[in-house]
Amino acid sequence: MAWLRMALMLARNIFRDRGELALENLALRQQLAVLHAKKRRPRIRQLDRIFWVWLSKLWSNWRSAVLIVEPNTVVRWHKQGFKLYWRWKSRARAVGRPPTDIEIRTLIRRMCRENPSWGAPRIHSELELLGYDVSETTVDKYMVRHRKPSSQSWRTFLENHMPDTVGIDFFTMPTATFRILFTFVVLRHDRRRVAHFNVTAHPTAEWTAQQVVEALPDEEAPRFLIRDRDGIYGQFFRERVKHMGIEEVVCARRSPWQNPYAERLIGSIRRECLDHVIVLDERHLKRILRSYLEYYHEDRTHLSLDRNSPVPRQIESPERGKVISIPRVGGLHHRYRRAV
Repeated sequence: MAWLRMALMLARNIFRDRGELALENLALRQQLAVLHAKKRRPRIRQLDRIFWVWLSKLWSNWRSAVLIVEPNTVVRWHKQGFKLYWRWKSRARAVGRPPTDIEIRTLIRRMCRENPSWGAPRIHSELELLGYDVSETTVDKYMVRHRKPSSQSWRTFLENHMPDTVGIDFFTMPTATFRILFTFVVLRHDRRRVAHFNVTAHPTAEWTAQQVVEALPDEEAPRFLIRDRDGIYGQFFRERVKHMGIEEVVCARRSPWQNPYAERLIGSIRRECLDHVIVLDERHLKRILRSYLEYYHEDRTHLSLDRNSPVPRQIESPERGKVISIPRVGGLHHRYRRAV
C-alpha cells in the first residue's frame, strides 16, 4: 500500500502546475526551517506569521501544506494583521490649527515692541496689508504683554522733537602761521544738516548772535537750541535768542555728550578733512569747509539716517551702467554712482 500511495503522489506531482508545486515546496521548506531551530517547541516568529498570511493570499491550496500550525491559526493571524493595519491608518495625527510660521510670530512681537499702544486689530490690519493671512486671534496669542501701561520709548520721544532742535558749537583750527581761527556751526538734528557755518579770528557774543539769526530765520526757527557753557554766549546772545522764541538748553559742565550731534559733526570734520590739510588763512578754511560740507550733505552716508545722506540719495540699479567714482573734497573722498 505504501508503494501505491507513493506512486499516486508522484503522479499527482507530475501533472500539477509548476507554480503551485513551487509554492508548496516553499511552504514546506519554511516549516522545516522552523523545526530545525534549536528549540524543543517550534517558536513561530512574527516574520513566520507574515509569511503564512502572505502565502494564503497568493495560493488557494495553502491549507494542504500546513503541518506545524492549523489553518485557522493562519486565518486568525490575518485578522490580527488587518486590525493592526487599520489601527496604524487611523492613528491620531496633529490636531487643531496649523502652526504659525516663525517669521509671522517674530514680526508680531516686533510690531508690539515698536508700537506699544497698538492692539491686536491694528497689528492684524498691518499684517494683512503686508500679505500675511492670519487671524486676529492668532495675532493676540503671540503679542508681547506689557506689564506697564503702553508708552512710547525715549528714542521715539526724542526723534519726534528733532525737527525742532538745533545744536551749536565752536571748534578751533590753527593756520600755517599759527593763528587760531574759530569756526561756528549750527546743526539741525532731524537730517543732520549744517544750517550755517562761519569762521572768525575774534568771536564775540554779538557776532555769534548774528550767525544764529542768519542760520535760523523766523519761519524756520526751532523750539530748542542746545549749547555748552562757553563764555562767548553772553547776555547779548541770550537775549537775542530769547526774542527769536527759542529756548536754550544748556549742557552741564564738562559734559560734551549732552550735545552729541554737534560734537560728532566736529569730530567728523576733523578726522575726514582738517586733519589732512594745512590751513593758510580764513578764506582758505572757508573754502575747505564749504567743499567738505557739500560732500557731507550730498554724498556721505550716516548710520542714523538708514545709511543714507542728509540729502537722500536714490538707489541705482545695476542696469543703469558701470560704477564710476567722482573725487570729492580734493580727492580725500569719492562719490560712487552708476554711469547712465
